[in-house]
Amino acid sequence: MNIHEYQGKELLRQYGVAVPNGKVAFSVDEAVEAAKNLGTEICVVKAQIHAGGRGKAGGVKVAKNLDEVRTYADEILGKTLVTHQTGSEGKEVKRLLVEEGCDIQKEYYIGLVLDRATSRIVLMASEEGGTEIEEVAEATPEKIFKEIIDPAVGLQGFQARRIAFNINIQKELIGQAVKFMMGLYQVFVEKDASIAEINPLVTTGDGKVMALDAKFNFDSNALYRQKDVLNFRDLEEEDEKEIEASKYDLSYIALDGNIGCMVNGAGLAMATMDIIKHYNGDPANFLDVGGGATAEKVTEAFKIILSDDQVKGIFVNIFGGIMKCDIIAEGVVEATKQVGLEIPLVVRLEGTNVELGKKILSESGLNITAADSMADGAQKIVSLVK
Repeated sequence: MNIHEYQGKELLRQYGVAVPNGKVAFSVDEAVEAAKNLGTEICVVKAQIHAGGRGKAGGVKVAKNLDEVRTYADEILGKTLVTHQTGSEGKEVKRLLVEEGCDIQKEYYIGLVLDRATSRIVLMASEEGGTEIEEVAEATPEKIFKEIIDPAVGLQGFQARRIAFNINIQKELIGQAVKFMMGLYQVFVEKDASIAEINPLVTTGDGKVMALDAKFNFDSNALYRQKDVLNFRDLEEEDEKEIEASKYDLSYIALDGNIGCMVNGAGLAMATMDIIKHYNGDPANFLDVGGGATAEKVTEAFKIILSDDQVKGIFVNIFGGIMKCDIIAEGVVEATKQVGLEIPLVVRLEGTNVELGKKILSESGLNITAADSMADGAQKIVSLVK
């Protein structure tokens, strides 16, 4: 789950991590009022969307007076920002962060991420702040420094100091930088984050080390114990179909193809999308119904797939282990009847109760195309859609 920059800074502030003063605004008048309350000569007006690259897309403006705050707020609010992370459709800006300006001396990058290769949290840093870390990794990988953190003892002071020295933070600010990193690590662990990115971390003319931006992503499986983080969820930033899927414990991610996929198991779902692409088709979604799906769950999965206007056919690919093929077949028949399915439907079943499942489908009297294998199913649905 992603949150907005201003929410990430609110979390950092709770842990004693330095951030600029700022206020969220949902209208132009609120933005002007926020700037008045800050009482600084220079304010920064920042679009709040769940995507990076806002500055390059015109979503971050420096205002030198209240008139400029009003002008920029009016310009950005309601605007659709298109960045490298939003895709061509972009995201509409519905809230702003109005923040005090600061005298930036130098920009750095600090990030925490879970390294799946070592099963440990890694602290990453670079003196190339303000630049996408992927670009730095590609162009100058030697400028990225890492510290692997032992989960038994957590981030150690000497590791934070080593990072600070490696990225050439001024010696007199090393102590502040270490405190910053230790606080950031505490937030990451205690709030079950999966990514924490501060880009840029800045040193200022008045000798401060602070987060000028804050990007957080949280482990959705841990939200049951992170009620305060869950309160930050902005449903307007999420796909409606993905929100609906979460209500039924379905793992759904919308894509831009025209073949709807319903599969059990994340690995099989990935393989299904790959084989559709192999036969020159385009998957419209990733959808994992899980190992314990019911007929009701399958019906809802169908409805979610069909809510995408781009879908011209559906491929159901089920390997029955815990999941029984006859239950899936009953769900497919029920869903087809309920939604009045008019587009091609190919079903491949294998595993527990597979013969019973195939019998239910064949005796349903519905226009369902059976497939003998995953490859056979992929070829059939691609052919039917085309």
